[in-house]
Amino acid sequence: MKPIEIATLMLDKKALEIKIFDVRKITTLTDYFIICTSESDPQTKAIVNHIERTLKGNGMRPVSSEGLNNNEWVILDYIDIIIHIFSKEKREFYNLDRLWADAKIKTITEKNEN
Repeated sequence: MKPIEIATLMLDKKALEIKIFDVRKITTLTDYFIICTSESDPQTKAIVNHIERTLKGNGMRPVSSEGLNNNEWVILDYIDIIIHIFSKEKREFYNLDRLWADAKIKTITEKNEN
């Protein structure tokens, strides 16, 4: 599945501030980070479940996941794509947007999702 398709899954559940970071030229950790903000625990669970179910249907399972117990920062690691779902407070605190600012970044909104 392409990063833009995963970002669209986030949009399906009304995630905010969705960004795709193409980090292929700056790290060997992964190819892409996809980051979004969730406004509540139920919304975080809905985003995670929607992504996991859809990707599982495409034969993809995360090699690891973290943060599912507190829903403030959930990480789904699909090796080539690492997905971060943050609460607003945790996203501001950890500021991965600034940390990976050297990446090629695509901001996803309903207006420019393609």
